[in-house]
Amino acid sequence: MRGKNGCVKQTDKAKHRNNLRSRSFIVTLILFFGVIALLLSMALSISFGAADIQLKTVWASVFQYNPDSTAHQIIRELRMPRAIAAALIGAFLAVSGSLMQGITRNPLASPSIMGVTTGAAFTLAIAFAFFPGTSSVGFMIWSFIGAGLGTGFVLLIASLAKGGLTPAKFALAGAAVTAFLNSLSTMIAIYFNVAQDISFWYAGGVAGVSWVNIQILIPIAIIGLSLAFGLGRMITVVSLGDSVAIGLGQRTTIIKVLAAFAVLLLTGAAVSIAGMVGFVGLVTPHITRALVGVDYRWIIPCSAILGALLLVLADLVSRTINPPYETPIGAITALIGVPFFIYLARRERSGM
Repeated sequence: MRGKNGCVKQTDKAKHRNNLRSRSFIVTLILFFGVIALLLSMALSISFGAADIQLKTVWASVFQYNPDSTAHQIIRELRMPRAIAAALIGAFLAVSGSLMQGITRNPLASPSIMGVTTGAAFTLAIAFAFFPGTSSVGFMIWSFIGAGLGTGFVLLIASLAKGGLTPAKFALAGAAVTAFLNSLSTMIAIYFNVAQDISFWYAGGVAGVSWVNIQILIPIAIIGLSLAFGLGRMITVVSLGDSVAIGLGQRTTIIKVLAAFAVLLLTGAAVSIAGMVGFVGLVTPHITRALVGVDYRWIIPCSAILGALLLVLADLVSRTINPPYETPIGAITALIGVPFFIYLARRERSGM
């Protein structure tokens, strides 16, 4: 067709191709500059601390390690594991939030709001009270169990309400389960005198992370993130609705089970190492979706980069607010996440 000015209008197919090129370019920019920003932020995180270390010393400790140098020992044994853990855990939580929002079609879904992190913290309290000699791997297993328990409670309560699983009901069920499990955890902590032991998990943070923890996180990252990336195309279809997905030949139940397994794996590992770090899984997917669109092939990897960057920077900020003391990293992410959650809840309520 020709317009009134005689120019040939773009066909819908041509517009679609141009849109794909534009999105692909944006994704490439996010991934490229995101990785660079992540590496720079990790370098800053490693160099900053009670003893400030120059970036050139950080570089030398990586490529020319001197075991006799105190600075090199601090970098290798304390700060590098901390920075790597923050990046991995940020990616885990952001990807988990992306998967949850995709399979539930709920913009308020995230590990911290849907009871996943609270459930994991609850079972960790049980482990501290009844199995004090549990190893790092054992704590991670307890965390996986709790993550599944918390999610199951939220789904059960939300599904019993009239009118189906709406975003508002998910949020209310998540708030109820979070309050209930937090109360039980507090009771266990006080009665069995393990409050000091589990206080770190409630505050959230990556202080004290060692290479042993990193060795546990890396296999989880390979399995969980690979599964999440592989589900990207199918999650995009499922996010359009079950009827549409089934009509396009997708096995929605299998897809949701695999996505739920990836969420429990990633979130359980994150909570077992860093505790209850909230709102990373809520905020990051929304920011990513605004940048790259609704295709989860792009949302998931970009969320991983941006989530890692967010948590590394939050950890850096936690050490600069009140030196030489550290502010819990969960408090930093909450300062960003709570206003964002209120905004999303109000938007959903108004039907926008």
